[in-house]
Amino acid sequence: MRSPVKLGFVFAILTSAAPGVTFSYHVVSDDPGPWPGILSSVGLTSAPTGVASVFIVRANSSLTGPQWLERAERGAFVIVEGDSPVARSLGFVASKRNVVVRGVEDLRAPKLEIVWESPATLPIYVLPAAARLFARERWEHAPLMAGFRKGAGGVLWLAASPGAHGHERFPYLVQALADLGFEPPFRSNGLWAFFDSSYRSRIDPDYFAERWRKAGIGTLHVAAWHYYEADPQRDDYLKRLIEACHRRAILVYAWLELPHVSEKFWNDHPEWREQTALQQDAALDWRKLMNLTNRDAFRAVSAGVRDLIGRFDWDGVNLAELYFESLEGYLNPARFTPMNADIRAEFKSKNGFDPIELFDPNSPRNPSKDASGMRALLDFRADLARRQQTEWIAEIEALRRARSHLDLVLTHVDDRFDTRMRDLIGADAGRLLPLLTQHDFTFLIEDPATIWNLGPQRYPQIAKAYAPLTPRNDKLAIDIIVVERYQDVYPTKQQTGTELFQLVHLSSSAFPRVALYFENSIRKEDLPFLPSAASAVTRLEQAGSKLEIDSKRGVGVPWTGPVKVDGRPWPVFDGKTVWIPSGPHSIEPGSADTAAHMTDFNGSLQSASATPRGLEFSYQSSSRALARLDRAPQRMEIDGAAAKPEFIDATLVLPRGQHIVSLEF
Repeated sequence: MRSPVKLGFVFAILTSAAPGVTFSYHVVSDDPGPWPGILSSVGLTSAPTGVASVFIVRANSSLTGPQWLERAERGAFVIVEGDSPVARSLGFVASKRNVVVRGVEDLRAPKLEIVWESPATLPIYVLPAAARLFARERWEHAPLMAGFRKGAGGVLWLAASPGAHGHERFPYLVQALADLGFEPPFRSNGLWAFFDSSYRSRIDPDYFAERWRKAGIGTLHVAAWHYYEADPQRDDYLKRLIEACHRRAILVYAWLELPHVSEKFWNDHPEWREQTALQQDAALDWRKLMNLTNRDAFRAVSAGVRDLIGRFDWDGVNLAELYFESLEGYLNPARFTPMNADIRAEFKSKNGFDPIELFDPNSPRNPSKDASGMRALLDFRADLARRQQTEWIAEIEALRRARSHLDLVLTHVDDRFDTRMRDLIGADAGRLLPLLTQHDFTFLIEDPATIWNLGPQRYPQIAKAYAPLTPRNDKLAIDIIVVERYQDVYPTKQQTGTELFQLVHLSSSAFPRVALYFENSIRKEDLPFLPSAASAVTRLEQAGSKLEIDSKRGVGVPWTGPVKVDGRPWPVFDGKTVWIPSGPHSIEPGSADTAAHMTDFNGSLQSASATPRGLEFSYQSSSRALARLDRAPQRMEIDGAAAKPEFIDATLVLPRGQHIVSLEF
């Protein structure tokens, strides 16, 4: 039986693996602390001392500073915490002066407010001459994180531990390692992201499409309400954006926020506006809600949606947040919906009284006097939300008759983790999820704002809560809300750096699909590391000259030179990254390159092989699949039948579903 060896020095053994790629770490301490959570969030695995390439020296070490420098010279990265013999021998020396650290300035993002929840009294350190300062105390500028390059590796020093979970003190720790030459080992290209053009006025579609793809984004959900009414100038911009995304193998979905339709629709149809419990027009937050229970309003909106979908080359539709306001529930009548005349009449016919009475403090039906009436209204409201969701699922499915490639996503606020959501907004996932066995859509679970302050570990817990509710766990997805949180959170109001990487990593391990709300809110410092955070590798071994990898959903591995996968020449390769399907696979240097390459693919790759004149691959995709090729094929077969290739520049457009594709060049 082969003895597996963890990947610490694979970059030294497998000469075709991209130089400088780091696969493993080792904590020099009986207590690993937060380091497994930090480094696993960007794809690294734990390994013994003899084979690791990232070392965390937490306490006294049997090796001296010069010995650690020798390892760095050969390509290792050494991380040292606080004051220790090793830190002092490397030139990080504590003075007799102390500083109380509460606010931190990271020199990468000096305007970012970084606050430690628990202030720490730390020595003021003297740094070695070669050190680059990465972070300092905000007011006295005492050094807190610094490092220097040494040969092929480097040394990173921290004045204190990163915190219990790894993200409490130094958000950009991974970025500092990258500045010293560190490169994460794996990549994903399947993230979803939301896009609202109102936050991106006059952007260059090609520039941003390239940027999104490099960040691992494979699908863009575009705020479609801005384009509900036809307008030549706006329509031209969106068409160019979609074309730019398609050229880079990014799918584009129409993101709808019903019962918000559009600003113009709100202005043109005051008779169909939703009403609050105070009988005011429901212009709440940014959404202006319409009464879609009204049949005339429904028919008008349905016709508008059909026109919207027909005008653009969408790959799918996202029915997002089709529920009611507000997170304060009935305790805030000024925001409580729906209370339009149609709903009130329907409720009265079923329950014998007008629900507006429930909000009259003098009424005997007020919940302070009798809770039964409000209970009936909240149950009615949850039933209504499900009815509307079902109705709009049917509307989008009807569009598939003419556009069979359209995918469907239903974004639904989580009510399993915060169980109050059913009564607050009408969300009831338990009643909606059975529809997954009757209809083809993805159920995208959205964090409610009430739990944005909770840590990354909540995402595996959310996945566990939803697993028993449907046999179609493959159709579940999670939406990470990356915005400034209203709660007191530390060290940053918005998720960034290590916290964001942990969120993405744990979500990608727990769910088949991860979405980010939204692309505009993700800080530029985080973008290069999102593909690594989203990779879901479960096993890494080195056996002889082979790199053996097991991943949940396929993964990209940095690579240079010809490559073989599972003993055969491999054609899914862009010269920098080799892309492999899910499951166990071996990678090793090849002797010769293949005749052609598929350089990018956004479907779920199931298999691939090089042929004498081209390549063959199988895949599954919920929408069209987009494949980028390094040359145009002369002949194509899909499922054994000849097919005419359809191209957007160098991107091949392939049908929805599960297929086998053969290409000859």
